[in-house]
Amino acid sequence: MKKVILIADDSPTIRKFVSVSLKMQGFEVIVASDGMEAAELLPKNKVDLIITDLNMPNLDGFEFIKAIRASQDNKDTPIIILSSLNSEEDIERGLKYGANSYLVKPFDPKRVQYEVSKYLN
Repeated sequence: MKKVILIADDSPTIRKFVSVSLKMQGFEVIVASDGMEAAELLPKNKVDLIITDLNMPNLDGFEFIKAIRASQDNKDTPIIILSSLNSEEDIERGLKYGANSYLVKPFDPKRVQYEVSKYLN
């Protein structure tokens, strides 16, 4: 059974780039253009891992992560932040809210694949 990854990012380019990279590894990918859309997709899909941006309209990544960690269904789902925010405060805040990994854009697709492989074997 294919593992399912949810990607939440307001950039169509990033969504496509990360999706293609992960699909080539054999994952099923679901995409959302912001945290609100991603939050609506979660209850309808069995998701094994979440990759989220932080700067998104409607519901930003920090609030999205807080919502995931507060829900019974997805509180243990691995979360990887993929963001252009690279200050120590942002990184600490993202990890404090419950993200498992924090990658800064621009990123190497191999690094994303490596982070994903740490959580999904």
